[in-house]
Amino acid sequence: MVKSSSTKRANVSKFTDKLPNLDESCFQFSQQTLLAPKNVATHAPRILMLYGSLRERSYSKLLTLEAARLLEAMGAEVKVFDPLDLPQPDAAPDTHHKVKELRDLAEWSEGMVWCSPERHGAMTGILKSQIDWIPLSVGAVRPTQGKTLALMEVCGGSQSFNAVNQMRILGRWMRMLTIPNQSSVAKAFLEFDEDGRMKPSAYYDRVVDVMEELVKFTLLTRDIAPYLVDRYSERKESAGELSKRVNQKNI
Repeated sequence: MVKSSSTKRANVSKFTDKLPNLDESCFQFSQQTLLAPKNVATHAPRILMLYGSLRERSYSKLLTLEAARLLEAMGAEVKVFDPLDLPQPDAAPDTHHKVKELRDLAEWSEGMVWCSPERHGAMTGILKSQIDWIPLSVGAVRPTQGKTLALMEVCGGSQSFNAVNQMRILGRWMRMLTIPNQSSVAKAFLEFDEDGRMKPSAYYDRVVDVMEELVKFTLLTRDIAPYLVDRYSERKESAGELSKRVNQKNI
């Protein structure tokens, strides 16, 4: 004889069940009509590019510049940030001229490209420092949320994806729309000529693919980014409460 359990088995919820925990005044139905922008921007997509090395012949910089040429050929407006002289996070005030330059560029941009060497199986501190200087929020506004992001890395040996995978996590944390495609260039020292131009290869073709996808996603999302990243939980908060939560000084 099977003894009955004292614990009740949870029933599958019916569609007609009430939602007592839901604040209906902040709840919204997703609407396809809101995915059609009311005003379509006509200016060139604005792309900021960051690279993660200070070496004189930096392959992450060379790859970034090659990608920048492609983006400009695709009609984008491109700005490349030089990380030389950028202080370590919290080692200088945010009024430092390099910090201000980086933050102004981040605010200006509609999309970004992050390119790092893989060092000790990870992105470099140079690249991470740049991202750390970009604030997660300014008041109740997140300066990176809704912007598109493409990721690339260069490897000294065989192909690896550790750096791009790490940067993808960071992009998600910064609430960016990270495109599916990415580039990893193995044995990068063999892929550039003496003038610093990338040689023809399957790696080069992948870079073209990634930049093409970035431009498409930027054009697709930039006019509706506020709607795409709008959240029920944040609609419940006042702007003051949101600012207090995301700007905690004791973290």
